[in-house]
Amino acid sequence: MAANNKRLMKASEIPAFVDAIIKTGCDICAVGHDGYVLGDADLSPTEREVVWPKIKKIEEFYGDRDFLMLEIVAYLRSIGRYLDPGSPATHWSENTRTHH
Repeated sequence: MAANNKRLMKASEIPAFVDAIIKTGCDICAVGHDGYVLGDADLSPTEREVVWPKIKKIEEFYGDRDFLMLEIVAYLRSIGRYLDPGSPATHWSENTRTHH
């Protein structure tokens, strides 16, 4: 059994992590107030073959982020990348608030 020496992501790295994921083509967004998704299901199989190795490298670089779940969700919500359960919106970009 290998020792778990995985790096822990820092809260200050959340914006850079989100930006890196967005640049891969994955549509990361918060779902409600306690979770988020990378949006890779929207990619075609060919796109996934290209994107997944990039995501794996990003995950290796930033390390374990599970303990930052709520902070990542809060950041995604602060930049308008969220969907609320029960909302008529089907994509985060349909939110009525303006974000920049």
